[in-house]
Amino acid sequence: MEIRNIAIIAHVDHGKTTLVDRIIEAGESFSERDRENAGELMMDNNDQERERGITIVSKNVSVNYKGTKINIIDTPGHADFGGEVERVLNMADGVCLLVDAFEGPMPQTRFVLQKALQLGLKPLVVVNKVDKDNCTPDEVHEKVFDLMFELEANEDQLDFEAVYGSAKNKWMSKDWKKPTDTIEPLLDTILEYFPPVDIKEGNTQMLITSLDFSSFVGRIAIGRLQRGTIKPGMPIILTKRDGTQEKHRIKDVFVYEGTERIKVDSVQPGDICAVTGIDGFDIGDSICDAENPEPLETITIDEPTMSMMFSINDSPFFGQEGKFVTSRHIQERLTKELEKNLALRVQQTEKADKWLVFGRGVMHLSVLVETMRREGYELQVGQPQVIIKEVDGKKHEPIEELTIDLPEQFSGTAVEAVSRRKGEMTNMVAKGDRMIIDFIVPSRGIIGLRNYLLTQTAGEAIMNHRFIEFQQYKGEIPGRQNGSLISMEKGSAIPYSLNNLQDRGKFFVNPNEAIYGGQVIGENSRQGDLVVNVTKTKKMSNMRSSGADDKISIAPAIKMSLEESLEYIQSDEYVEVTPESLRVRKIILDEGARKRAGK
Repeated sequence: MEIRNIAIIAHVDHGKTTLVDRIIEAGESFSERDRENAGELMMDNNDQERERGITIVSKNVSVNYKGTKINIIDTPGHADFGGEVERVLNMADGVCLLVDAFEGPMPQTRFVLQKALQLGLKPLVVVNKVDKDNCTPDEVHEKVFDLMFELEANEDQLDFEAVYGSAKNKWMSKDWKKPTDTIEPLLDTILEYFPPVDIKEGNTQMLITSLDFSSFVGRIAIGRLQRGTIKPGMPIILTKRDGTQEKHRIKDVFVYEGTERIKVDSVQPGDICAVTGIDGFDIGDSICDAENPEPLETITIDEPTMSMMFSINDSPFFGQEGKFVTSRHIQERLTKELEKNLALRVQQTEKADKWLVFGRGVMHLSVLVETMRREGYELQVGQPQVIIKEVDGKKHEPIEELTIDLPEQFSGTAVEAVSRRKGEMTNMVAKGDRMIIDFIVPSRGIIGLRNYLLTQTAGEAIMNHRFIEFQQYKGEIPGRQNGSLISMEKGSAIPYSLNNLQDRGKFFVNPNEAIYGGQVIGENSRQGDLVVNVTKTKKMSNMRSSGADDKISIAPAIKMSLEESLEYIQSDEYVEVTPESLRVRKIILDEGARKRAGK
């Protein structure tokens, strides 16, 4: 059977996962009964992916179409999960570059396309969402060509084909002005455009480019068999990244059929497969022939750019909501995460109950924290810090390319906000009544920027950024202007007290919510922290006074998501994360001790 291995790459929200779903439906083996929940994407198979509407982990599926097996790799579009994209492109023979017909190429499009072109892959351009109002498919086609030219694509890569359509409405066509009623034109183009996998003569060679973890069989190695054979029970040599070789025996071999993994007796060269029974492997290791091993070139993974302090929950409400609260539980969970999360690093600190966790960005780390709280863990996390490197005795920090798309009247606000954070504007383009502005800005400056811009633009701003390189340290960046309102005592927030203190700032707690001393219960309307007592009740006397019992109206509490809380906190604060609640607190709860530490 002929095989095609195709990766689908695009910017976040351009419709990769929807397209993969439509391709599975077009395959011969699919029936509507396979879909568990109507209206949901089959590929987004964990809760966070469904809620956030993004792909976090790359996934493999296969479709049989006209007697050819098409392996499809769905990749994440978000910059924080860029490590996933780089690895899985090594399994592909070609890429489908998906571009939104209205937005055109975006920062992440550039990032994933650059990786694909460097690997020598030829892209097939799919212009999606051509049913949108005011979209310009022909212009977008030109922009993709310009982008490829800019990224130094060779002549063969520049001679790309384009397919237009709407994955949501289940159609694709060579001409966007002539809609069809099926997605088959895209599949036909894939079969014509990408030649069958070229299999070289020789013994077994497979590069491990992805891994999975199962509590029954342990770690599962996933990769593409370049040549030779792989069978259950076969002895092999595992060649590590540093060149050392280990003897192993394969237990079971699986290939992908639809969304399932099927156990097989042998794998056809060129196919993507999963192998169990090998211990101690890492991404980038090679599975080679036992007699005459010839390892493949290894792959590198980008370094982390951000760190966060994780510690056990030691607040007065410790252990009330979570199942796993001790340092042993958290240590085991972080070690388990390292098995499959490649861009993550964990470093033990001097204290047994604190760990420094390194990742690719706030979102990368917050997905881990959110997963842990859903599994029943309680923990505290500190303010995200960027990684500073020493180069030739000088401090260097990560620099990112930032694109902000927002209504024209707010463009001044965005430029001012980014300039304050040591950013430099590189380009500004008007598109209809919106402005698209490009900046070069330190990673530190992006923390907390999204919240500020969403507030200033009434939720209209769209922000995208990607890591470029380390550059010399740009100097101090001013932090949050407003101080915190801190609770004085443990108790519950009394509506009477909240009402009296409303002019002091905005509150994060609802009336009658349980609070403790040292918890940050609101944002001060001025600079500096303010300790307030919201557990004080009204004096009860038998004397009537005019207007004493007027109806009080309390502004609703601000409830921040985990990412917003992480971007909000200062260096002397923690976010307390439990399965039920998110609270912001001071690291030192006692007011006297805080003042002494401040001196």
